[in-house]
Amino acid sequence: VDNIFSERQMALLRETLYTSWTGPGEGRTFVAMGNVALFATNFLPPLVPDLLLSLDVSLPDEPMLKEHRSYFLWLYGKPPEVVIEIVSNRKGNELGDKLLDYARLGVSYYVVYDPEGEISREPLRVFTRQGARFVETTERWLAEVNLGLTTWRGEYDGMEDTWLRWVDRAGTLLATGPEAKLQEQQRTEQERQRAEQERQRAELLAAKL
Repeated sequence: VDNIFSERQMALLRETLYTSWTGPGEGRTFVAMGNVALFATNFLPPLVPDLLLSLDVSLPDEPMLKEHRSYFLWLYGKPPEVVIEIVSNRKGNELGDKLLDYARLGVSYYVVYDPEGEISREPLRVFTRQGARFVETTERWLAEVNLGLTTWRGEYDGMEDTWLRWVDRAGTLLATGPEAKLQEQQRTEQERQRAEQERQRAELLAAKL
């Protein structure tokens, strides 16, 4: 059972992608899902990542149909590029069986966020697939998806904590809905101030002439 922090952390990662990311490139699509079953075959139990990001795919036309409600590998035609697990206790085995399972599945990047140090001294660990296995890396830029990851201290959805956030190449956070709205208001105010300054300069010049 996920705790309140984990639930909000999943929502934050998913929301900012759909609010502020245009995708990995022009004309390319993506889907991001939180806590949705990931089936490799009909014969194996699913994996259920806290967040998955898959490029160049789209949601089915009727997602409420039973055969569309999960991420079926044979339906989407490929594994997701990124899987993120948020550690809430020691029972998830995020650095054991799950790491091996996602590597076998063909996931490109496996990310484990452990803010309370339940299973690791490092709160953020990133693994990249090489062949059939994962190798840990200190690189936080996920080149294949054109996104990076960072930790950020602040408030999200009424909760103050240290969160895992997406960043662009310049290191700028992908904004949440409220953050994007505030940024737009700030840009509008700056434009208004510039226009007012131009008007005052024009009036001053006219008065001198």
